[in-house]
Amino acid sequence: MKHIIIIGNGISGITAARHIRKNSDFKITVISNESKYFFSRTALMYIYMGHMKFEHTKPYEDWFWKKNNINLIFNTVTKINPLDNSINFKDNTTLNYDDLIIATGSKPNKFGWPGENLKGVSGLYNLKDLQNIEDYTKNCKRGVIVGGGLIGIELAEMLRSRNIPVTFLVRENLFWNKVLPNQEAEIITNHIIEHGVDLRMNTNLKTINKGDENKVTSATTIENNETITCDFVGLTTGVSPNIDFLKNTKIETNRGVLVNEHLKTNFENIYAIGDCAEIKSPNNNRKSIEAVWYTGRMMGETVAQTITGNKIHYKPSHWFNSAKFFDIEYQVYGVVNSEEYLNPSSSHFKWKHPKKPISMSVEYNLNDLTFLGVNTLGIRLRHDTIEKLLNNNGSIIEFISKLEEVIFDPELSQNHKQSITKKFNIEFNVDLNPKKKKRFKIF
Repeated sequence: MKHIIIIGNGISGITAARHIRKNSDFKITVISNESKYFFSRTALMYIYMGHMKFEHTKPYEDWFWKKNNINLIFNTVTKINPLDNSINFKDNTTLNYDDLIIATGSKPNKFGWPGENLKGVSGLYNLKDLQNIEDYTKNCKRGVIVGGGLIGIELAEMLRSRNIPVTFLVRENLFWNKVLPNQEAEIITNHIIEHGVDLRMNTNLKTINKGDENKVTSATTIENNETITCDFVGLTTGVSPNIDFLKNTKIETNRGVLVNEHLKTNFENIYAIGDCAEIKSPNNNRKSIEAVWYTGRMMGETVAQTITGNKIHYKPSHWFNSAKFFDIEYQVYGVVNSEEYLNPSSSHFKWKHPKKPISMSVEYNLNDLTFLGVNTLGIRLRHDTIEKLLNNNGSIIEFISKLEEVIFDPELSQNHKQSITKKFNIEFNVDLNPKKKKRFKIF
């Protein structure tokens, strides 16, 4: 019987295992050194905040795996041997495969700061990180977070939920303005400060300082050589593919494991999916590495189809993502660059609420007004409607004229649509009038 080994039990690996099982009776082995059972990584912050327990984060009961004949191994893979189709474990045992799927995810970035491995320093990516943060923040008088991004904002919200003072070191002049247009970056920056976070922009970490028993006592910044007393330091400076164990294996890597449109490596029976995979030729302006939940799931489904005889391409559509910055919901569809990375042939149409942290930025082509993408704060959009516009190379005029369809909560956002359209009419010298809802009198 054909044996499929999957290294990694995150969303990518488990999706692959489930779909291989649906389509075949192959022997399936899933290996992880993080947890025996699959859990939702995105829920880690809610465990710390007391909204959930760990068992609530497991989508499947523990009996599910045995019932579906999926073998689970809790161990660490130290080496892959492609020439003899085997893997080595930390305990010096080996296991053979017919097809191998590498789904080892990401690891938090470290940049060689003095003290980055002290007790009291942690990232926020895996279950061990959560356990460390729980231990390190007991009786914590202040936490310092290094690096502005989605993980950093999650960690700040976690610490503030326990009333722990937080100093947040961000090297940019506005929060996440390498990704967001300045309008949204400014709104988020102010929102973080309003939630009691000591946000330090244009500030870089120099050293993490130790006291007794190699524990953190403070963090020193490059700017002004300021030392901030703290008990915990969270490193949230992004993640990178977790592929160190692939050195000297002849599996081709760059930043991640290099794969083709079928998610296949340079070895015919070895695949890579999820955060650790690097697509050689991404389509639809996608990035070669995308560490997001839904692309991992799509990759798992794709590779499962190929392995079970239905060879298909990995073809994600246009980029989309969503997140939350404390109380503000964020959505993005298509291409919306920050000013720093804006293509010379593109521009933004921007709108924001005069009093509330609600905004919209639309990117479009200056030459033909083609709609390229949109992001919003505090406004929910309909994915399918925007997808059609992007697929059909619709114009920004068409996008604005369809706000009634585009915005997910039409009743609550009626005033937003009128305000957005009014601003657009003035800037583009057009006359678009959003349909007004009929209001019925109550007798």
